[in-house]
Amino acid sequence: MGLILKNVSKTFVGKKAVDNVSLVLDKPGVYGLLGTNGAGKTTTIRMILGIIKKESGEITWNGKAVDRKSVNFGYLPEERGVYPKTKIVDQLMYFAELKGMKKTEAQQSIQKWAKELKVEEYLNMTAEKLSKGNQQKIQFMTAVIHNPELVVLDEPFSGLDPVNTEILKNIIIDLVKNGKYVIMSAHQMATIEEFCSDILILCKGKTVLQGNLKEIKESYPANRVKVDVNQKIDSYIKEFGLEIENEKNNEYTLKITEEEKAHKLLNKIVSEGVTLNKFEIMKPTLNDIFIEKVGE
Repeated sequence: MGLILKNVSKTFVGKKAVDNVSLVLDKPGVYGLLGTNGAGKTTTIRMILGIIKKESGEITWNGKAVDRKSVNFGYLPEERGVYPKTKIVDQLMYFAELKGMKKTEAQQSIQKWAKELKVEEYLNMTAEKLSKGNQQKIQFMTAVIHNPELVVLDEPFSGLDPVNTEILKNIIIDLVKNGKYVIMSAHQMATIEEFCSDILILCKGKTVLQGNLKEIKESYPANRVKVDVNQKIDSYIKEFGLEIENEKNNEYTLKITEEEKAHKLLNKIVSEGVTLNKFEIMKPTLNDIFIEKVGE
């Protein structure tokens, strides 16, 4: 059955932080929860996890009302919180035991995750001696050490370099393969596009867009064309009234309002004998759609 939110709302001091929000996670995968700062994402997450009480509506996990005892969840909050003066291994053991793990079981899990995240050498160090990125990986360990069914990741790649980002991406992919439900909130739209099949965008507590990401993108007309040629084609672009968004080494990204103009440009390039390496008509990115929906 998974996770179901139905018409959930929450008010703080007379202001609706979350207003009639619904969503369904009925199979393992990564669900994108998006919105500007203050849109209601964190409040929604905290209600899902039973950290704060909803005002109205229903939140169920596998058909049962959500509370702190009924959901085996892992949570990586946006506000990081490792203890700077405490040894990493002691912190991890503390959080594992809070989740009901026995000491031997916890030790095995710590070693497993430390190896996967490549932080074995830091286990006996205090957190203050670790880089921001490695502290981030330690906090991720606290979210998954107890093998949760539902994992909520708020800005999981913040502070990570490309190598560690790739490590964490592969781990998230493995979580889904192992049947986990993952909710991801992030401001990097490319990351959401990479992982999430379904999304929900909040603005001022209200749902402004929701559904399957591929279907959402298909509902929009093309708005860009990428062209890679062996010479300048600015005059052709100007002839058909297209706008250059970016150009580097004869690789063009053009804004288009009509696909027909893009096809005319293609015909011109071919008829003039210009060497064409790439010509791709593109749908809007999630970033484009996000700005359209909440940019105002």
